[in-house]
Amino acid sequence: MDTSRITCSLVEHRGSNRILLQFPRDDAAEKAVRQLEDARWSKTLRGWHLPDTPENRRLFDLATEELTKAPAKRVPVPETGVPLSANNQAQLQAFLNRLALKKYSASTCKTYRNEFMQLLLQLKETRVQDLTADRLQRYMLYCTEQLQLSENTLHSRLNALKFYFEQVLGREKFFWEIPRPKKQLQLPRHFSKEEVTQIIRAAGPVKHKTMLMLAYGCGLRVSEVVRLKVNDIDSSRLCLNIRQAKGKKDRVVRLSPLMLVLLRQYWTTERPPRDGYLFPGQVPGEPYSTRSLQLVLAAAKKKAGVLKPGSMHALRHSFATHLLDKGTDVTMIMKLLGHNSIRTTLRYLHVTNRDLLGVMSPLDDLDL
Repeated sequence: MDTSRITCSLVEHRGSNRILLQFPRDDAAEKAVRQLEDARWSKTLRGWHLPDTPENRRLFDLATEELTKAPAKRVPVPETGVPLSANNQAQLQAFLNRLALKKYSASTCKTYRNEFMQLLLQLKETRVQDLTADRLQRYMLYCTEQLQLSENTLHSRLNALKFYFEQVLGREKFFWEIPRPKKQLQLPRHFSKEEVTQIIRAAGPVKHKTMLMLAYGCGLRVSEVVRLKVNDIDSSRLCLNIRQAKGKKDRVVRLSPLMLVLLRQYWTTERPPRDGYLFPGQVPGEPYSTRSLQLVLAAAKKKAGVLKPGSMHALRHSFATHLLDKGTDVTMIMKLLGHNSIRTTLRYLHVTNRDLLGVMSPLDDLDL
């Protein structure tokens, strides 16, 4: 392989040290890189990346001593279009670096970054580290009354500020002075069994049908569906291994015989790589997009004539609700869903009809 046109650098990507390869568009070079072991494309890094190993360093003529001394690339500061003061830019970088060191999930990092940025954009030249609890309380009041943010957004913004002042600056916990907004008690949206049947029948290609059935039949989050790998399927034990899901937890869920038959049909049709993702995306080495899967569900709902609102997560809610309707113990459902607290699972008691069917309305006793 001609490496003269390839720029190499050491980066930390998703918690691992990688060698980033960047080069002008070249089909031959791209084909050669794809054949390297564990070579992956990253839209974020805008290049291919490989494991940082002595063999890969020798392949690209990298001086080990120099590369070791070179600092890994910092977590990139997002472009906002609005300039921050030099001080607040540095504080934002410290905030992002701390999130990276704590190894929070990508979604949590993105949420915290966006919410912290909203405060920095308001401050202009004011130093963020000089804000007092009273000033922060007035800012949260502004977010509540002027911006009219939802309860969930207010909680996320307060969590981001709490992380900065307590984890980055090491301040004492003074956020008790800022009351948290009371969240709305919303029942989980779910589909009926008939609606789930109609949606799956309308899904179309076997790949789409398999993903939707996995979400419902195993109670999976949309991120868990797309990040499944072929070797996560244990057909002999009829189970599915969910690895490093929300909260970085592993769990095992039951795989129904019907689901296993469909998975084998999908394997015969699509032939995903044995050592890769079960549902690969358009970019080699990357999983199917969660956004694309949400659009698959929306299209299936529209074709099936299901008007009830609900995203992919509603299939997970339907899984739990229908198990409760069948009399499954709530602690078993908690285990299957991977919940930390039984209180989270108990929400489904408000939507199940198992006990409601045995209750007679007093209206039925009237002699009308």
